[in-house]
Amino acid sequence: MRKHLPAMAVVTTIILAALPAAAAEGEASVGKDLSILWVSFFVVMLLGIAVLPLAAEKWFHPNRNKLLFSAVLGLPVIGLFLYMDPHAVMHTGQEYISFMILLGALFVISGGILVQTDMRATPLVNTGFLALGALLASFMGTTGAAMLLIRPLLTTNQQRTRKVHTVIFFIFLVANIGGCLTPLGDPPLFMGYLAGVPFEWTLRLVVEWASVGGFLLLVYFVLDTIMYTREPGAAIERDRLEVRPTHVAGAWLNVPLLVGVVLSVAFLTENVVPFPVREAVLVALAIVSWMGTQKGLRAANKFTFYPIIEVAVLFAGIFATMIPAILILKARGGDLGVESPASFFWASGSLSSFLDNTPTYVVFFSLAQGLGLKPGAVEVAKTGVDQAILAGISLGSVFMGAMTYIGNAPNFMVKSIADERGLKMPSFFGYMLWSIAILVPTFIAVTFIFL
Repeated sequence: MRKHLPAMAVVTTIILAALPAAAAEGEASVGKDLSILWVSFFVVMLLGIAVLPLAAEKWFHPNRNKLLFSAVLGLPVIGLFLYMDPHAVMHTGQEYISFMILLGALFVISGGILVQTDMRATPLVNTGFLALGALLASFMGTTGAAMLLIRPLLTTNQQRTRKVHTVIFFIFLVANIGGCLTPLGDPPLFMGYLAGVPFEWTLRLVVEWASVGGFLLLVYFVLDTIMYTREPGAAIERDRLEVRPTHVAGAWLNVPLLVGVVLSVAFLTENVVPFPVREAVLVALAIVSWMGTQKGLRAANKFTFYPIIEVAVLFAGIFATMIPAILILKARGGDLGVESPASFFWASGSLSSFLDNTPTYVVFFSLAQGLGLKPGAVEVAKTGVDQAILAGISLGSVFMGAMTYIGNAPNFMVKSIADERGLKMPSFFGYMLWSIAILVPTFIAVTFIFL
């Protein structure tokens, strides 16, 4: 208990400093005069997620400590906002439940599909892996697609000596950029869907998705071709001889269940069925997958619940602490000077690079609502957000999550799996050298061409 007293003292100080300004509003529109100190909880939460895995990896690894971290920051906000604005707390809680049930369903169902293969690791085969993953990411989620394909990709490349670049581009394309076509692709887009963005709206981003994805696939193919020519002859010969046919198990049950998830999210909207009907359907689909899939398949996939529990406990804190940030942005967002689609792209993207892209999306979505609609703007449904600005927020949050290992949840998961397989991945800043050299020029081009 004593070792947690300093953190609790800091939290108490922030509460006492922020309380007078917050309490004065009562149950009215609290965002207008809410003390900016309330945002400190959100900032500390996100900084902790970014820094603690690097600075205190051993302590932060157990999910119970992540839960403690979330509770220390989240519970004070929930308690006081239940008094000041209970509707905001209830609305956020509902969004958290919907968010976690979708992620959990995709995680459980995709974990029941086992892909075993060892093809020749030629540049064309590897590029095909990345292209398939980028396509699947939009329909089974970046986490689902990454967990489905990273192990067979590593197995296919096990004979090669130069393969770090393949995993890096896998993070770029499969764990991030590929997921921008549907709300299922990346968690921030699902939050937009929960906020009223139509399910099919993100399909408008197909040109940007195809352009950026196609360009990165071309860059990868050229790079991998160069790397392939530098492989030792013995490695190429082993790769040619040690070939195993592709075998997919568990797809007969779990692929239809993934289709069921897509159809549920697309058609069981709040305008059609009340909460939590859709969520109950998603839970049922996950249960069918869990009960109907052979345990051996999940064991071969090294399936555990640790990653999804980690997401659940951390995002509980994120959702709780972002309540005051959202209220302030909605009330005073126009004072920040972020107004154009390009500025929203880089602002949301820059934060998504070092923090988690889901709360980043939510914050800038709220900021866009606070700006209101300018003359001639095309509103997205009844969200109060300009279509061009929403495109900037969506592309920035999804694309720039690839800039660091901590920009999106699958990034670190892919790195961990590669490390477990004996592949020495770059350090945090070593990875950033790759992303700065390849992604930043690409995103500058996106700004001038599309925004």
